[in-house]
Amino acid sequence: MQYDVFATQPLTSTGNFLNQNGLAVPRARIKSIYTVNDTAAGSVVIRDGSSGPILVTVNTPAKATAGFTVILIPGEGILASTGLHGTITNVLSIMLIYG
Repeated sequence: MQYDVFATQPLTSTGNFLNQNGLAVPRARIKSIYTVNDTAAGSVVIRDGSSGPILVTVNTPAKATAGFTVILIPGEGILASTGLHGTITNVLSIMLIYG
């Protein structure tokens, strides 16, 4: 099924993912994940809302110089019923493509 996709604002610290207008992303399906890695190994934990179940954990590699990680989600994506929240450790930023 075809539907519109959107990008979140880059999330640079733990908190809710926001759309391009600065509003919290409501129910959504994550289609891809883009992280800008730090020089130390890191991770991002994405939850369904701020205290909901963990949807995905992304571990980023340590690099001599910061790099990036791109993850394409197959099928209809990962469903977040109530919103999207990220907990960031040693990651410079993360952006989600969602629909």
